Amino acid sequence: MELKNAVAVVTGANRGLGRHLAAQLVERGAKVYAAARRPETVDLPGVTPLRLDVTDEASIRAAARTASDATLLVNNAGISTATPLIAGGPDTVRLEMETNFYGPLTATRAFAPVIEGNGGGAVLNVLSVLSWLHPAHLGSYAATKAAAWALTDAAREELAPRGIAVSALHVGYMDTDMAAGVPADQKADPAEVAAQALHGIETGLPEILADEITRHVRQGLAASPNAA
Repeated sequence: MELKNAVAVVTGANRGLGRHLAAQLVERGAKVYAAARRPETVDLPGVTPLRLDVTDEASIRAAARTASDATLLVNNAGISTATPLIAGGPDTVRLEMETNFYGPLTATRAFAPVIEGNGGGAVLNVLSVLSWLHPAHLGSYAATKAAAWALTDAAREELAPRGIAVSALHVGYMDTDMAAGVPADQKADPAEVAAQALHGIETGLPEILADEITRHVRQGLAASPNAA
């Protein structure tokens, strides 16, 4: 997909990876709707702030009406609460699923006809190495990302005949607020991750593996589960 003159909607664009994605899209010549629950927190030059709460279907539908010229949707907004699945509070587990799975699903359902009507385009879902690696202390987050991986694969097949490519970005820890407690040498630069993601969209990659640990874990999925 050509990003120059594309019209992108980036959720969670007020900080972290979303902010880098929005800024780099502007640099590449795209029109960018920088979506956030509180659009007044968007301070990037050259973007159009857009109110969009991924846990509020009415908000998503309203955003799709406003961004009626969209050709690219980036489902970036998400949360991590470090909640285990068994011992953790069920309300928190549900909130993570509402945000990290139902949010991208609802946004994709709302924007797919918009993108199709504008001649086709792409959807990028920001996932995680924890789509495949499921530590107990992050069980809720990992479950949502595993579900979002399935969503991405199924939507790719369903939307391809409508001229919409669907890609997944998988990455480990990034140097953002979500990973503030992780040692710096274990974190990827979100600006570099954003650049890889946009290159992947431009070249039509179905999966974008942004760091070495993600590539290693993804490769290991092909191994026998009983392998040493």
